[in-house]
Amino acid sequence: QVQLVESGGGLVQAGESLRLSCSASGNELINAAGWYRQAPGKQREMVAHVTRSGSTSYLDSVKGRFTVSRDSAKNMVNLQMNSLKPEDTAVYLCHVFTVTGDPRGYWGQGTQVIVST
Repeated sequence: QVQLVESGGGLVQAGESLRLSCSASGNELINAAGWYRQAPGKQREMVAHVTRSGSTSYLDSVKGRFTVSRDSAKNMVNLQMNSLKPEDTAVYLCHVFTVTGDPRGYWGQGTQVIVST
């Protein structure tokens, strides 16, 4: 069983930055991972994804502002969010695939990001 712990959310003003982290407990190593977000009344959408080899992909609206990265030594996935906008306000969740775990992957509990004008 893998448990994910997310941190780094909070309330910031437009233009500021936040760094989200997602760490995996246990002996399962993170393989590929993604960050998703869900705003009230909206569908969950994938914000950023990183593969085992380190290839990344992003939602168009965050390209150039957000950066996803893996820290293999710490078994963590991070999301650096710069130049935040009010429309980035949402609950952010990480989803990871591990090398030998459940093929459906694992979800974090979510962390709230609020960007004020």
